[in-house]
Amino acid sequence: MAGTSAGPPADAAAEEAAFCHESDLNSAWAGSRLAIAALSLLFGSFLFAYFYLRSLNSAGRWLGSGYHPPSMITGSFTMMMVVISAAVHYAGLQQIKAGSKHHWQILGLAALVIGLGAVALQITELLYLRFWPGSSGYSSVFVAFYPVFIVVLLAGLFWLETLLARSRRIPASSFMEPPSTFPAACEVQRFQASLSAFGLVWNYLALVGVLFWALFYVIP
Repeated sequence: MAGTSAGPPADAAAEEAAFCHESDLNSAWAGSRLAIAALSLLFGSFLFAYFYLRSLNSAGRWLGSGYHPPSMITGSFTMMMVVISAAVHYAGLQQIKAGSKHHWQILGLAALVIGLGAVALQITELLYLRFWPGSSGYSSVFVAFYPVFIVVLLAGLFWLETLLARSRRIPASSFMEPPSTFPAACEVQRFQASLSAFGLVWNYLALVGVLFWALFYVIP
């Protein structure tokens, strides 16, 4: 008599699917906080170099004899654009939490464009600096920090672009009331978890931009 192979019971399969879904939600929560911790270590190294070289000031080489400050206007506009991008996205996040996918898409796209503008402005400033990269301790930390910050901002903007692309395949009605099927509900919840994770990281990067703007432009 030939044997027959049976799959797992339906309730076991549903339990496993629910467990995997919960793991996805937890990974978005934990991943965003681990990302912030890793970025804090990265930017903390520049913070340490800034204060160490500034306090040491060997032979007056922190600013150097030929010091010319970077453009306060360009630096301030760049910082404000990053902050505005984070604020616009935060406003969009509240909209999608209220069930309005369309308004979030508009504000998310605006945050993306403003963020790209900030990156372009920062690159322009690096191309036309009024001091040599290795002319002083200040210039060395400045030129080391901002290219890294630009790369991190671009990675964040790419994340936002993928979220905008993902939102296109989710019906707008799914954000107003829970979908009737389990896979559709899972997709919406995973998207919202990723969106909240991005918002947390993007707000953190805006704070980093404000901090280093104050160090490099206000109290060099």
